[in-house]
Amino acid sequence: MFVSRHVAEWDRLERLIRQAAAPRRMSGVEVDELVDLYQRTATHLSVVQSSGGDPVLVGRLSSLVARGRSAVTGTRRGALKDVVRFLTVDFPAVLYRARWWWIGTTAFFLLVTVAWTAFLLTHPDARSQIASPQEVQQLVNHDFQDYYKQAPAHDFAAKVFTNNALIAGMTIGSGLLLGIPVIFLLYQNALNVAVDASFLIAGHRTGLFFGLILPHGLLELTTIFVAAGLGLKLGWTVVDPGRRTRGQALAEEGRALVVGAVGTTLMLFISGLIEAFVTPSGLPTWARVGIGVLVECGFLWVVFVLGRRAVNAGVTGDLDLERRGDTLPTSG
Repeated sequence: MFVSRHVAEWDRLERLIRQAAAPRRMSGVEVDELVDLYQRTATHLSVVQSSGGDPVLVGRLSSLVARGRSAVTGTRRGALKDVVRFLTVDFPAVLYRARWWWIGTTAFFLLVTVAWTAFLLTHPDARSQIASPQEVQQLVNHDFQDYYKQAPAHDFAAKVFTNNALIAGMTIGSGLLLGIPVIFLLYQNALNVAVDASFLIAGHRTGLFFGLILPHGLLELTTIFVAAGLGLKLGWTVVDPGRRTRGQALAEEGRALVVGAVGTTLMLFISGLIEAFVTPSGLPTWARVGIGVLVECGFLWVVFVLGRRAVNAGVTGDLDLERRGDTLPTSG
C-alpha cells in the first residue's frame, strides 16, 4: 500500500523540518537527508494528486512540501517582510476582491444618511420630537465640538479605537447570520449621522459639522463600510459557495476574513489618531479636512492599485499552505 510504504519517510521529514528551525543543530548528513526527503515527498504529492487520492493525505503532503520547501531553500520571510507583504499584497487583495460589497454598503449608508438628513431638515416638527430646543442648542453650540476635547488626546484615541474596533468586529462577525445584523448596524449609524447633521445644518453650523467629521470620518466610515462588506460577503458564501463545497468556501473566505479583520484594525488605529490629534487641533479647517482626504486617497490607492495588481497575480488573501495546516475532507 502506498501510504504504508512511505509514511515513515513523511514522519522523518516532519522531524527534520522541525529540527531545521535551529539549523546549527543539524549535521551535513541530516541536511542532505532533508533535501532528499523533500524531493521524494514532492513526487509523492504529485502521484497522489494525479490519482485523485484521499483529501486528508493530499492536505498533509501539501503542508509537508510547503514547509519542506521553506526549510530547504531558506525562503521563509522575516517578520518585517511579512508585515510589508501584508500591507502591500494580502490586505489590498482582500479589499479589492470584496470591493463591490463594501462599495454597496457605502452607497446604502450614504443613501440613508442623505434621505434622513433631507427629511429632518424639511420637517422641523420631526426634529423637535427627537430633542428639546435646549438640548439642540447644547449640541450645536457645545457638545458636538467639545466631544473631541473631552480627554487628553492619547486617552481619547485609545477610547475611540476600542469602540470602533468593537463595532467593526461585530459587523464582520455578524456576516455569518446572513448579513441581517450588518444592515441594521449600518442603518443605525447612518441615522445617527443624519440626526447630528440636520441639527447642525439647521443651526447654521454646517462648516463646523463637516470640519469636525471629515478629517477622521472619511477613513473611519470607510473602515466600517469595509467591515460590513466583508461580513456580507461571508454571509453570502453561506448561501452560495459557488463551485466550491460550502465547507471549503467558508474556510477560504474565513481565513481571508482574518486578514481583513487585522487590516481594518490598523485602519481604525489610524483614524483614531486623526480623530484625537488632528480633528480637535488648531489647524485651519482646510488643513484638517485635507489630511483626511489625503489619507482616504491613500487607502483608495492601496485598494485599486496594489490590490488590483495582487489579485491579477493570483493572490486571494488566503493563508499560504505553510500556515493552513493539514486539510480535512468536507462535504457541501
